Amino acid sequence: MSYLVLARKYRPQTFDDVIAQAHVTQTLKNAILSNRIPHAILFSGPRGTGKTTIARVLAKAMNCKEGPTPAPCNTCRSCREITLGNAVDVFEIDGASNNSVDQVRELRENVKFMPAHSLYKIYIIDEVHMLSVSAFNALLKTLEEPPAHVMFLFATTEPHKIPLTILSRCQRHDLKRVDLRAIQGHLRAIANKETIEIDEESLETIAREADGCVRDALSLLDQIISCANGPVNHGDMVRMFGLFDQTVMMDLSQAILTGDTLALLDIIDQLHSRGQDIKKLYARLITHFRNLLVVKSGRSPESLPDIPDHERKMIQSQVQTTDLLFLGQVIDLLFREEPIIRFSDQPRLALEVILIKLLQIKPALSIDTLIEKLDGLKNDLMASAGNNRVPASRPKHPEIGSGQNRPLSPLPSGTESPGVPATPPAPAARPLPESPQEREAKPPEDEQTLRETPQESINVSLQNLLRIFEKEHPPIGACLKKSVLKKLTDQSMELEVSGSNFEINRVRNDKSMATIRKVFRNYFGRKIEVVIHGKPDDAKALDKKRERENELRKEAKSHPLVEEAIRTLNPKQVNIKIIEEKE
Repeated sequence: MSYLVLARKYRPQTFDDVIAQAHVTQTLKNAILSNRIPHAILFSGPRGTGKTTIARVLAKAMNCKEGPTPAPCNTCRSCREITLGNAVDVFEIDGASNNSVDQVRELRENVKFMPAHSLYKIYIIDEVHMLSVSAFNALLKTLEEPPAHVMFLFATTEPHKIPLTILSRCQRHDLKRVDLRAIQGHLRAIANKETIEIDEESLETIAREADGCVRDALSLLDQIISCANGPVNHGDMVRMFGLFDQTVMMDLSQAILTGDTLALLDIIDQLHSRGQDIKKLYARLITHFRNLLVVKSGRSPESLPDIPDHERKMIQSQVQTTDLLFLGQVIDLLFREEPIIRFSDQPRLALEVILIKLLQIKPALSIDTLIEKLDGLKNDLMASAGNNRVPASRPKHPEIGSGQNRPLSPLPSGTESPGVPATPPAPAARPLPESPQEREAKPPEDEQTLRETPQESINVSLQNLLRIFEKEHPPIGACLKKSVLKKLTDQSMELEVSGSNFEINRVRNDKSMATIRKVFRNYFGRKIEVVIHGKPDDAKALDKKRERENELRKEAKSHPLVEEAIRTLNPKQVNIKIIEEKE
């Protein structure tokens, strides 16, 4: 074929022709000038950034008639053969198809022969990470101590797959992605040489589509020139090749920020009808919102890489009406849902679902705003506490954990309690302080409390016991909260526990009873027999209680102040707890 594609026709032939890799080319030129070229070099980096091209230029520089020189002449026999790809002393090997140990052994046998007419015999192995483990092992000794006339130049896109024993024997040069400006300028220079009429917006779109790969950009430009057969029209180019127009991305993000569902779905329909890659669109969308977040955080739009001036202005205008916390919420959701797009068999449907979910996000409030609103709600609640009190159900019996100030009625020894507290006695006069002798003559406080059983002492003792159970034995403490004192003697105490069968069985099993007796004995300082009676809840009464609680929850949730608190805090879950009113 007489026609050469642009990627081959305009392949760099000197170090100065390589674009955006000066950190590598300048290092190699200085090494040549100082005669410090290593015998094994590894070039790594993304695809289409010049790894194999730099290896070829270096081979020219080493075997040039005027060399080694940092500027090969490209006219001598060796330079021309390397350019045409038929040099007898420069071997370009594909690592993917020559990865067996036998082929490496053959290479080891050939390196001992001198070059035909050049200074060096150079082996360029592309995609070297594709060699097998055995092939790498067979190459180790030769790579470490090759003959003086041999050089190894490796190229790979995945250096992490190369064994460390190989990496340690090579001088490594990492190539970087070529930025949008450099690719766009390179495309403009080639278009001028080819006398192609194409505007800067189209070149920018091609460079963005290449994503840092010069070879992809040249291949796409070659295809567009053939299709246009004359001046390149930007609209036709985007429509025919399914390229991403950045204005569409701006419209898409604007529809998300303004909550315009219809515009959002229309844009997705248009992109899908053009044959756009939905997965690539999603990646671009994440990148765009990342740029919005960076600019909103205070960074200058001019610092964003690969962004033209008119796009920076559009980004600046978008972030002015957008909240920073909301952008963070959008980015968080896009990242969390990214695997769904990546592995979905219907990416368009998945994209629509994710974007509609984005529209349902309510912008979060800042901490300062939340504090101000909560302070206002607190003041409103305090002002209207007496008028807007939510009614609650009343307990039927006094409970151990009820925290009542009203003491239990006195219980004579061996008598049954009706379960209803009697009228509290009048408060007694405050006693005089006791002398140390009187204090020593009195029995321990817990023993005295049980023997004399005054109302306040019993109530306080039971409250202390409940706190012990809640702290050390929470499951038992929760059940004893619903217990009622039925009988009290010097040696025993009977409690009635109400609740479900599960709760009653939990507190009455042998293990729980042993724990209860132990706690009572430790507290009172003597052995106390504890008897637990169960009182299962009435099913109908329980249903009525639940219905009443549900009504109270609805009534509380519809309260204006509660509604305002929910709107302010925007919680993921609202839990309303019914607290029984105490007498």
